[in-house]
Amino acid sequence: MKARAERPVEEQNDMNTNKAKGNQNRLIVTLGLTLTIFAVEVIGALMTGSLALLVDCAHMLTDVAVLAASTMAAVLMRKKPDKERTWGWARLEPITAGLGALILIAVGVYALVEAILRLAGLSGEEVQDMGMLLGFGILGLVFNLVSVLVLSDQREDNMNMRAAFLETLNDAMGSFAVVVSAVVIMVTGWHGFDAVAGGIIALLIVPRALVLMKNSVKILLEETPSGLDLDEVRKHIKDVERVVGVHDIHASTVATGMPILTAHVVVERGLSMEQGAKILHQLHDCLTDHFSVSIPHTTFQLEPEGFCSLQSEQVHR
Repeated sequence: MKARAERPVEEQNDMNTNKAKGNQNRLIVTLGLTLTIFAVEVIGALMTGSLALLVDCAHMLTDVAVLAASTMAAVLMRKKPDKERTWGWARLEPITAGLGALILIAVGVYALVEAILRLAGLSGEEVQDMGMLLGFGILGLVFNLVSVLVLSDQREDNMNMRAAFLETLNDAMGSFAVVVSAVVIMVTGWHGFDAVAGGIIALLIVPRALVLMKNSVKILLEETPSGLDLDEVRKHIKDVERVVGVHDIHASTVATGMPILTAHVVVERGLSMEQGAKILHQLHDCLTDHFSVSIPHTTFQLEPEGFCSLQSEQVHR
């Protein structure tokens, strides 16, 4: 017989909807700030010829795209599941985060290559106005720090918010590098430091983007949630009274905070419905409370000892 043991999904959906609403509002504010400073920095890059400021502009452009996508994802994630999308739009989270990471990696690699070319004297011109560069850098830093503060409280809500937070944090570090670059050039007169600052911004971008990409891919490939040992899960399931075996265990993550697990559980023959229900409660409580990764959404198929479905035969051949 097939049976299902899980906590009410409606309660979790309502919590996710409220979080998504708050995230949406914060993302809209951050998107507005980012668009403003992007327009200002484009003007500054054209007027000063600074690589650090130009790289930061390119980074800001990707941020506009990623924040716009993140905002749209937050809006869609508020929609409740239906018969066509049984998980709602939760999968948009790793998709959006992965695309944002991919764009960040591309921008970081470009910035690093351009910095090397400028240091080698093969590309670019000297910065024209140090005072103007410093002013644009300070303005960008202020706006980006405000964006960081807006998103900081919700940065761990999901991957979508974490991606947006990393974007704004990298922007703040980029603006800080622009300020430092302007000050160093004004003090030392060495215009090559502008290229160094651009390269530093790139080195700050790429590692974080790679981590975000890795986490996104793990979810999209439906890998086992980090911290969950399926061998331990199997052992605990087999320790439940009247359970004689378990097979076809699958664990994955739909989106942040939504791990799921399914398993075929072999039980003694001749069990009553009440005994089967008791086993289901024990299995559910074990997966919810025993492991460091709590899995409230579980689906178990109880099979009497000796039962062998066509699917099981095909899987175990």
